Amino acid sequence: MTQKQLFEIAENWFTQQGWNPFPFQKKTWKAFLGGKHGLLNAPTGSGKTYALWFPIILNHINKYPDYKTKHKKGLKAIWITPLRALSQEIKQSAERVANDLETQMTVGIRTGDTSTKERARQRTTMPDLLITTPESLQLLLASKGYAKVFQDCSAIVVDEWHELLGTKRGIQMELGLSRLKTVCKDLRIWSISATIGNLEQAREVLLGPTSQAFENSVLVQAKLNKKITVKSIIPEQMETFPWRGHLGLHLLEEVVPIINNSKTTLLFTNTRSQCEIWFQKILEKHPEYAGEIAMHHGSVNKETRIWVEQAIRNESLKAVVCTSSLDLGVDFAPVETVIQIGGPKGVARFLQRAGRSGHRPGNESVIYFLPTHAMELIEASALQVAVKESAVEDRLPFLNSYDVLIQYLTTLAVSDGFYPDEIFPEIKQTFCYQGITEDEWQWLLNFLVMGSQSLKTYDEYKKVEVESDGKFKVNNKGIAMRHRFQIGTIVGDASIAVRYQKGGYIGSIEEYFISKLTAGDVFTFAGRNLEFIRIKGMQAYVRNSTKRTNKVPSWMGGRLSFSAQMSKLLREELYTADPEMKKQSNEIKALLPMFQKQREESIVPKPDEFLIETFKTRDGYHHIFYPFEGRAVHEAMSSLLSYRISLLTPITCSLAFNDYGFEMLSDKPIDIQAVIDNNLFSTDYMLSDLQKSLNSNEMARRKFRDIAVISGMVFTGYPEKGIKMKHLQSSSQLLFDVFRDFEPDNLMFQQAFTETFEHQLEEGRLRLALERIAQQEIVWKQCTNPTPFSFPIITDRLREKLSNEKLADRIKRMTKILQK
Repeated sequence: MTQKQLFEIAENWFTQQGWNPFPFQKKTWKAFLGGKHGLLNAPTGSGKTYALWFPIILNHINKYPDYKTKHKKGLKAIWITPLRALSQEIKQSAERVANDLETQMTVGIRTGDTSTKERARQRTTMPDLLITTPESLQLLLASKGYAKVFQDCSAIVVDEWHELLGTKRGIQMELGLSRLKTVCKDLRIWSISATIGNLEQAREVLLGPTSQAFENSVLVQAKLNKKITVKSIIPEQMETFPWRGHLGLHLLEEVVPIINNSKTTLLFTNTRSQCEIWFQKILEKHPEYAGEIAMHHGSVNKETRIWVEQAIRNESLKAVVCTSSLDLGVDFAPVETVIQIGGPKGVARFLQRAGRSGHRPGNESVIYFLPTHAMELIEASALQVAVKESAVEDRLPFLNSYDVLIQYLTTLAVSDGFYPDEIFPEIKQTFCYQGITEDEWQWLLNFLVMGSQSLKTYDEYKKVEVESDGKFKVNNKGIAMRHRFQIGTIVGDASIAVRYQKGGYIGSIEEYFISKLTAGDVFTFAGRNLEFIRIKGMQAYVRNSTKRTNKVPSWMGGRLSFSAQMSKLLREELYTADPEMKKQSNEIKALLPMFQKQREESIVPKPDEFLIETFKTRDGYHHIFYPFEGRAVHEAMSSLLSYRISLLTPITCSLAFNDYGFEMLSDKPIDIQAVIDNNLFSTDYMLSDLQKSLNSNEMARRKFRDIAVISGMVFTGYPEKGIKMKHLQSSSQLLFDVFRDFEPDNLMFQQAFTETFEHQLEEGRLRLALERIAQQEIVWKQCTNPTPFSFPIITDRLREKLSNEKLADRIKRMTKILQK
């Protein structure tokens, strides 16, 4: 068939649905059918799924002209999704096209939720079109004879590529694709990505910078002028609006009319605990919503989540309080309104959430921003600018993650085995391992066969055998089984299943929260009050309780930090607070009373100023610095600075930080003039000072736990019989100490430090921030009282130490002093 005839088939189908294909869809069809690889950049809800299912199916029609009467079984295309929740939607789209065009093609799903029976069926006959996750793809590569399963596969689509880029799951994908390029005779690789800043690099990472695939690839961008409207909920009584907080509950009544005026509203919170609290409070104040409001986050059990997603589609729910578990492409048409509670910390995340409303091509997306404290209105103003300018973050890819490579090589050794000379060139073509040296490769091969230098006397680390012809192979069934159980790169804190004493699974909570409870304690989870009874194995048993409680599980993932893009926009908005500025947003205008109060004691910094405030309270001497660079950078900068100050004068201080700045609290004053005179914000010797200042060993030790699990040095246990986190922690700590003392050049040990500095402490951003401060005039204000800017930082530190009631009283007293 000619391309024109194939296009006619697709266009007729669109006409039957009463639609017109978009130019970007046609462009993608043309490139795909012309044998090209590529990246499609299109927003959620724009028809991107049909942009790629169509050419895949048209390619099949072209290959097999008698497709309506004869059917050649076997895998023809794979669609990778990072979220299991999306697989049903993608399957429905694929089936709709395949059935309407009478292709006889079958569509199947293979994820962690797929039943054993279905997997067994797939083992004998693979569906034509398979929807799966990065982990399940690796599991297929771990099965014997995988090359035969994949040989006729002509397309791989990686959906939501921006979510995988810059993560270890993304590296898993790079490695999987490097193998399939060799195994599949005629393969086209495509990815779909919503907006990210570095699209060109995203395509390079997908295909490999030196590969032929990259040279024969295109970037297709959907130019759909989707209108996004951001509406800030500005409190009427700005004078009494709190200067700190993290829940935003004082604006609860402002949300009610928005919910009432929409068919369905999604309320996005940043953390699971905030999600639980909002859900409880709305029901407490408005019991009339019972049965019409639900909650959705990653720790709620699967059945409940699926029920909620279905209820949104049926328009039977008025509102859903959720976390990022509903961020990604779950295809809901009926959502009318989205409310973001508190700063989303990043532009891309905010746009993704905005796109959940008006989720149809051409529809306007409306998102309300509800600030949890006054300073967040500056964020709201910055987000307005970001939306206008489409200023979105880059997602930076990892380099040289040896742990993921070790896991991948073990996967190949578990299935059919591998010859190093065949696999090394494939791995060198990936973005992540483009710089790997021959020596490092040999070290990794030795590690697979003998364990590391310092562990070679222990048999449990010898997993792979070298056969007489040089093939690397796992022959031990136990090792193979354990490896399959542990494939994946997501290492969370061990989660514990929460169950009713009489059975009935409610969800899962991180072990460290449960470990702090004693029998009889009541906590809120999954929208109910539960009394803790006991822990047995990896299960926590509970019963319903009528007691009130303020204990809500907190999850470690809850401490998000500003992205670099968000920090820059925030600073630029703050600078517009200058009274001489003609143009100010409504949010900045609303903050005038706070800025006024700030100027009474201190200043609101201008672009060329860096502010330091000092004052004394009964807690001690406070020294507050305002880089406005985000929590992660402030954590590193505060440690670096306190270390450098201690070299001038011996002093002990406690550190606190948030997204706006950081505080050093000490029992005697720090000589700020000496800090300025000695140029302590210099980038000279930054890395070595940082290593000395932080307990970098401790931080690297925590990172090493994940590396040890991903590389398979530590086994996490069989399903239902998970190994307790403290045992995992102690085994990985033991290994860490052995490498530190006897084998410091161990690649995995070194990787723990690299990841600590580059990813956790964002060393690159810290350097840029220090360079920026070097250009500014340092303004030191000696205040008599805390200022509005300092308030969120001081009270954050208090929250770590005081119970909620004591904290509320303390903040009331502090506010009174400030308002005088």
